[in-house]
Amino acid sequence: MTAKTEPRPGPLHGIRVIDLTQFVLGPYATQTLGDLGADVIKVEEPSGDRQRGNGKAPKSEKMGPLFVALNRNKRSVAIDLKEEEGKAALRALIATGDVFIHNMRPEAIQRLGFGYDDVAAIKGDIIYVEAVGYGSGGPYNGRQAFDDLIQSASGGCDLLRMYDGGEDLRPFPSIIADKTCGLFAAIATLAALQHRSRTGEGQFVEVPMLETFTGFIQAEHIWGKTYVDAEGKFGHPSTITPHRKPYKTKDGYIAVLPASREGSVKFLELGGIPDAYNSERFLSAEGGKARVNAYYEMMRDAAATRTTEEWMRLCAEHHIPAMRANEMTTLFEDPHFKAVGFFEEREIKSEGRYRAMRPGLKFSKSPCSIRLDPPTVGEHTDEVMTGLKAKT
Repeated sequence: MTAKTEPRPGPLHGIRVIDLTQFVLGPYATQTLGDLGADVIKVEEPSGDRQRGNGKAPKSEKMGPLFVALNRNKRSVAIDLKEEEGKAALRALIATGDVFIHNMRPEAIQRLGFGYDDVAAIKGDIIYVEAVGYGSGGPYNGRQAFDDLIQSASGGCDLLRMYDGGEDLRPFPSIIADKTCGLFAAIATLAALQHRSRTGEGQFVEVPMLETFTGFIQAEHIWGKTYVDAEGKFGHPSTITPHRKPYKTKDGYIAVLPASREGSVKFLELGGIPDAYNSERFLSAEGGKARVNAYYEMMRDAAATRTTEEWMRLCAEHHIPAMRANEMTTLFEDPHFKAVGFFEEREIKSEGRYRAMRPGLKFSKSPCSIRLDPPTVGEHTDEVMTGLKAKT
């Protein structure tokens, strides 16, 4: 009988994160750190993270689907920070931590007595990460921030209008600002930990959503406004064209991006349209815009002649960049996701089986892994606090 081996720890094994975050940005950041091996202590008020009630769970009101998707690899400690006993418990936790992270408004965390100076007085080399809506020094600093507000202020809500010609500003149908800024919070934490490993210094780290997300979303869309003295427009041309979408096949959808004219010619030929650029259909189109439209019409017509699987095979054979475009209903059946086990069925004892999405990052020596399922409120309070007493 082969002895069971313990999973190898991740690259952040030995790092403890004291996590006071709620909603999406902070939990996404700390889950990322947890996936990388950090010991994430999720500090919750006794009623729990307010995101717990977002959506239905099978058996309770405290394990909603969005919470479950953002809070694996964490241990939950429930303490009341409005009471002195709870504050004392948090101070004891901070003394054992490497990172302290929150996404409260600065004045709110100061009122509780856990601003940077307060926390650094407990643990001098702490990495203190403060995720805020708007950076210090600007007139918006201190205002409440939510995903739609940041998408709006960043110019992101104008992109769908640029794409489809609609009249209204609209946010992307994703909590994209929160998740993007969550990743930047994780990056900032790792950078500060690296600085500490070289110098021994802890520090205060501010992660402002507006500045961070605007830099992310406008990287390509500042485009024609890049040079101050040159005339131009906002919007990267190839990303806001209405032609930028998958094509319908006989039984689904395929995204195709030929890397050359030769690739386009071959795809169209495989779809029953030979010598497309010399065809009457293409040559009779008057003007550059008309010919672009004719090209995409031919691409759509060609795609419809075969199944998605046939196109996947043929495009691979002819080195044409292409990929099946999954609908939500086909996502779980995608052969790649199946082969790598991306959607992993696990169990939350209080709720039953659930789908977890495995971390995509791979390390040969210190792999990411799902070690802990999303916790119930205060599930690890006794375990963590008893451990603190044992150390003292």
